[in-house]
Amino acid sequence: MKWSNLETDICPIARTLFVMGDRWTLLIIRDCFLGLSRFEQFQKSLGITRHILTGRLKRLVDEGILVKHEYARGRYDYALSETGRTLEPVLIELFKWGKKHRPVRRKTA
Repeated sequence: MKWSNLETDICPIARTLFVMGDRWTLLIIRDCFLGLSRFEQFQKSLGITRHILTGRLKRLVDEGILVKHEYARGRYDYALSETGRTLEPVLIELFKWGKKHRPVRRKTA
């Protein structure tokens, strides 16, 4: 199955993955829940390139997960929409799963 076909797939998980199924999207949403809202904050937190971050933010706004507000000429804040805020339990469960099944493995010297 082609990635682009997921948008119209009958399975809700597939349709959700079409929007959220890359390594950056949920991390941007996580950062929004943690209070980050500006492009530079996301970039610093994630170490993501400007090009990729621009694309992911645009997609999240287009999908209604984030809303953007101009705070200075050509500069924007991003905030979770009502739809975006409904992702909180999903992130909490991913956090709990990761803590239990993917613990931090410290390197030994």
